Parts: sequence; structure tokens; C-alpha cells
Amino acid sequence: MLVLSQLISQEEPDKGGTKLDKVKVFIFAPADESGKSHLRLQKLGCNLSLGQASWFTPQGDNEEQMCHMSKDTDGMIGTSIRSSPITRKVMQSSETLRIISKYSIGVDDVDVEAATDMGILVTHSPVESNWGGVAETTIAMMLNILKKLGEKTASMKEGNWRKEELAHTYIGRRESDGYEGIVIGIVGLGRVGGRFADLLRPWGIRILAYDPYISDEQFAKYNAESVNLEQLLKLSDVVSLHVVLTRETRKLIGARQIELMKPSSILINTSRGPVIDEAALVTALDRNVIGGAALDVFEEEPLPVNSKLRQMGDKVLLSPHMSASLTGNSGFGLGIELATDSLIKALEGKIPDHVFNPDAIDRWSDRFLGRPII
Repeated sequence: MLVLSQLISQEEPDKGGTKLDKVKVFIFAPADESGKSHLRLQKLGCNLSLGQASWFTPQGDNEEQMCHMSKDTDGMIGTSIRSSPITRKVMQSSETLRIISKYSIGVDDVDVEAATDMGILVTHSPVESNWGGVAETTIAMMLNILKKLGEKTASMKEGNWRKEELAHTYIGRRESDGYEGIVIGIVGLGRVGGRFADLLRPWGIRILAYDPYISDEQFAKYNAESVNLEQLLKLSDVVSLHVVLTRETRKLIGARQIELMKPSSILINTSRGPVIDEAALVTALDRNVIGGAALDVFEEEPLPVNSKLRQMGDKVLLSPHMSASLTGNSGFGLGIELATDSLIKALEGKIPDHVFNPDAIDRWSDRFLGRPII
């Protein structure tokens, strides 16, 4: 297998014997270990440049370096890039930039608003293994914390047997005695939230959902009642967050919202850390305002060693942003394939699939539609 550096160094000559290096593609966070995506692009005449592996991590500020590598590029592609978000300044490094194509489903590392202003398309790769994996992790977290599996394990390892305080929550509806089950509140009923609702269906429990951007038919599809956020927080025993990170959703759940929740309720976040005001959550857990939290994402990642969340014992279930990290056939390769397809379409002067910022399409079309460069 060719390593990435070998692939990048190979440029195929055209029929005239000159190198096809007119089209520039910046792979800002490379993840294609097979090299197939890179080879596809090179065969189409793209001159590729690779970002550095260190940019995957949350530390550091490499904006100037990103600007340098983005200069005069026609397309950008890659996975999540935590330390060096693709800012307006980075995009302004190239007047010919058509597309920023993500291997992953998340785009919170791209200034989508700036891209839309500039007529640049942002695409993502919503592969089922990714969003389906997040929904399954949400189920696992909910079961773990409501069934007190961690506490039971720790107690057993200390030599104990049954303890009354380790009795757990019965989740589903019971026909035998009319028990209605708990109430689940889903904030964001898109792909992940919808799959989560589907996985809950056999329990026959009441599902509330808040999502101002979907149709009534979508609520009906997932057997969910449409409510506003305040109602959802007040009535739910479990509140699970499944939203993208935008200006609107940043700190969507703060002190005021947590105060609305039941004292016994559980807050689950497998979306993005900044959706919750973390300091407000810590304070609420300290004061027993809610019963607990299960978190896969955090405002600062990696979670600092001295974070109070690490010191809250059984009140908090923690996971290191791995809800979509799967063994075996994870489907990430499909994400790379989809992102590469989107990039190629844009370079061909066509509107790609999976456009995250459709408001940019009209301006993009004025600039690039029907103007192929490969």
C-alpha cells in the first residue's frame, strides 16, 4: 500500500507531457489511509497539499499556517480539525475556493456563516454508521445511568451484595399494572434524534421532541409529540441533546433551562459540548438540581484533568467523544468517498450532494455553476 506522502508526490502527466497541477486541493485533515481518494483526485489533475497530523488535536492555533496552505486553492477536504477551525480568514486566502467538503457529519469546525456569505459550499458526510452509532451510544448511556450499572459493579467489587440504594428505574410501559414508563425528551429530531426515537419504540413510552426546523410529519414518523423547549425540560425524565453546534444552539442549555428540569431527571449530550453551559451544569449537579448527566462531548476537549466533572462520582457518566467511534466496518471510508464525490462535483461545476449551507447555492451558482476546472 502506498503511504500518503508517496501518493502526494506522484503527479500524473497529461497527454502533452506536462503536469496537471492547475487545480489545487488542500486536504486540511487527512484521514484516507488507503490513499484511494487522493489517487482519484490526482488522476483528475488535482495538485494536492496535506495538512499536518497535529491539527487533529484541540491544542494550538495554526490559522496562519492554514491561510498559507489555503492560498489559491480550489477545494478543501478533510475530517474534523479541532485546533485550527476553517475561519473566514482562511477562506479569504483563495478567491477561487469552491467547496469545503467534510469526511465527517459535523461542520462546527467550519465558519459556515462566512462560507455562505462568500458563496462557498460546505458539504458533510452523513453516513449511517456515524449518526446511527451516536444514537446507539445514547441508548447505552441512558441504560447505564438509569440502571446504575457502574454503581452496582463498583459495589460488587468492594465485596457487597444487594443494596437498596442500587434499585434502578423501570424505563418502558407495563401492560400488567398500567405503569406508563418514563418520559423521554429529544432536543433535535434529525438523523440521530430520529434513530434514538426509533430505538425507543419497543418500550412504548412517551416521547417529547423539540425541533423547530422539521415538519409535523417527521414528528409523527418517530411517534414523538412536538413541544417547546420549556415544556420538554419540565416534563421529561431523560433529556437527550441531538443538535448541530450553531450560534443558536451554543449554550442552549444553561442554568435557567436546567432549573426547569425534574430533580430526578438525567441530561444526556452526545452532540457538541458547547451546547451545554458546562459551569452551570456542574453547579446544578453539586446542588442536586437534577439527578445526573451522561456526556460524550465537552466545551474543552480533551476534558481537562482538573475538570470538576471528573470529580462528581456516580452523578456523571463520561465518555471521551467516542460515540461514533466503532470497531470493524465503521463506515468512515464511506464518508471519505462521499466527501470526495462532493468535491469532484463542485470542481466539475455541478452542485454536489449533502450541502450543509443551501443558502449559499444561489451565489455559488453565479460564480461556479457550469464552469468545470477538471
